[in-house]
Amino acid sequence: MLKKFEASTLILRVILGITFFVHGFVKFQGGIENIVGWFDAIGLPGFLAYGVALVEVIGGIALILGLGSRFVAGLLALLMVGATLKVKLAVGFLGNGEMAGYELDLALLAMAVFIAINGSKMFALDQFVFKGQKTDTTSL
Repeated sequence: MLKKFEASTLILRVILGITFFVHGFVKFQGGIENIVGWFDAIGLPGFLAYGVALVEVIGGIALILGLGSRFVAGLLALLMVGATLKVKLAVGFLGNGEMAGYELDLALLAMAVFIAINGSKMFALDQFVFKGQKTDTTSL
């Protein structure tokens, strides 16, 4: 049973990592200045665009590799809450034709919260980096 759980969390962790990595990478590839301008237009400080994109890229890589998965997933969950409340909630669950709705944001939020709560050990570099150190996950 434990092996099935770990395999399942591995799948969630890697897919979540790839998704965030790609979303962050595209922000830089398409010209981060455009994202900065968009952040300004929706009432957020433009410099936050750099932070969001960096968290997505670096966090995505960290999740794929299994480094600090619980912490990174928590950060990504916060990003999804912010994106949903600030931007997507107003356009509805499925969107309005011009902008996607918050259905994907909710799915990514659920995945991130799951990893933040449960962690993901299978094929995680954390298991090698912190090998031999006892970690107590029963109290979380």
